[in-house]
Amino acid sequence: MGIHVHENCLHMARREDGTPWWTAFPEPKSDPNRIEPAEVLNLLERHQNQEGISPRDFLLVDARRTDCKGGTVSSSLNMPAHSFYPTRQTVYELCKQAGIKRIIFYCGQSNGRGPRCAAWMQDYIDDVGGEIQSQVMTGGIRGWVATYGRRMVDSYDAKAWEEDTT
Repeated sequence: MGIHVHENCLHMARREDGTPWWTAFPEPKSDPNRIEPAEVLNLLERHQNQEGISPRDFLLVDARRTDCKGGTVSSSLNMPAHSFYPTRQTVYELCKQAGIKRIIFYCGQSNGRGPRCAAWMQDYIDDVGGEIQSQVMTGGIRGWVATYGRRMVDSYDAKAWEEDTT
């Protein structure tokens, strides 16, 4: 699977020897499904309206690291991509025990880290015969903020988005 890597991510994501961080791990085989931000918003609003009635069945994962600024989509866990691969089994087991049916990954634009983590997660799910789906939110946090502004963004920082020129 060839994953396009945003130039900013490539610059930030070098190991001490100059190689990209992801070369320490196997190349993903899967090509996870994409999910549009509108569907993610629908999931969040539906859960918010049903709080206490039915358990949440999805997990949002923000795969950014030091560029995790401006906020995150509401209720996301920050699991930086460079350290995600070794945690796949634990993430899967916790999600399975919690009744999670899908794990939705994103990063800045969902062009590199988010899709790579989603693919690694789907590879693991496929290997163990699991039924959880791994997905990528189209457009990442930048697409979300461009469409919805501060709506459903935890720790929203307008200044970070005003300064964002990439």
